[in-house]
Amino acid sequence: MNDLRFAFRQLLKNPGFATVAVLTLALGIGANTAIFSVVNSVLLRPLPFKEPQRLVTVWVRNRKEG
Repeated sequence: MNDLRFAFRQLLKNPGFATVAVLTLALGIGANTAIFSVVNSVLLRPLPFKEPQRLVTVWVRNRKEG
């Protein structure tokens, strides 16, 4: 508990450092949350179909237009 009080007093003595520390933590937590959300939705969560292994893509190629 004494360490926590000491850390809080030091942050109050140096408001510039405290601001940079809080902004750095906020940026790191926000970036981590955003990356996890993308990875979770793209890689970890199964597709919302009954049989996703049967999904295919069909392309139509027009040879005249290239």
